[in-house]
Amino acid sequence: MGVNDSRIPSKEECIPDNKTPMRITNKHYVTKNPIQGPFPPNIKTAVFGTGCFWGAEKGFWRMPGVYSTAVGYAAGHTAHATYDNVCTGRTGHNEVVHVAYDPSKIAYPDLLRMFWAQHDPTQGMGQGNDRGTQYRSGIYYYDDDQKTLALASKDSFQEKLKAKVKAVITTEIIPAPEFYYAEDYHQQYLAKPGARPYCSAQPTGIALGFDWIPKAFLPKHSPKLPETFWEKEGPKPGCTIVHGPNEQFVL
Repeated sequence: MGVNDSRIPSKEECIPDNKTPMRITNKHYVTKNPIQGPFPPNIKTAVFGTGCFWGAEKGFWRMPGVYSTAVGYAAGHTAHATYDNVCTGRTGHNEVVHVAYDPSKIAYPDLLRMFWAQHDPTQGMGQGNDRGTQYRSGIYYYDDDQKTLALASKDSFQEKLKAKVKAVITTEIIPAPEFYYAEDYHQQYLAKPGARPYCSAQPTGIALGFDWIPKAFLPKHSPKLPETFWEKEGPKPGCTIVHGPNEQFVL
């Protein structure tokens, strides 16, 4: 909990920068690939925030075509923030997942569909039992294509929400800021022995689909994952991911 959990603090209100970058093990616990760049030239990156990053990361690493994932802090002010720093509410950072993916196997719209499926994007500064600015919903784009697709997906999901819960999406969609890696303890946390199966996400159970993708973005950004994946891994009310398998889904 922070100074004011209803708004992101200004830089002047934040904890001063830390000078030392976080040291982490550069090997994904599940995929065995590096989690820090530089990545192979065919790999693209994306960043999302959907609440507590433990469950969020697992949802993304299980997707076929994802090269690696990492959890960290972004969209705030304090450089090289620690978990304890972020929990004060005085860094401005969000708990986020950095996704490295192969666009020949999985498309950005596939990632967006998972993003909207794994949380309730209408809860403002929090998700479920987790309250505070570090648990806000966010999409952080690296280029104009990601920006356009993120905004189009938001508009489509908002229309679907109106028909059921009449709530307004609070997701922030902004250029990808500096990403600061979280501590080793948090990386792929739910896959490690002794992990506490915690998840506070509150998915709506509403499926996004793909009819929102602008025609000008096809076939470049055509979805790659078949409906068989979404039938198994798609949206369900409540958080169900923590008790599922850790391995990537096999098509």
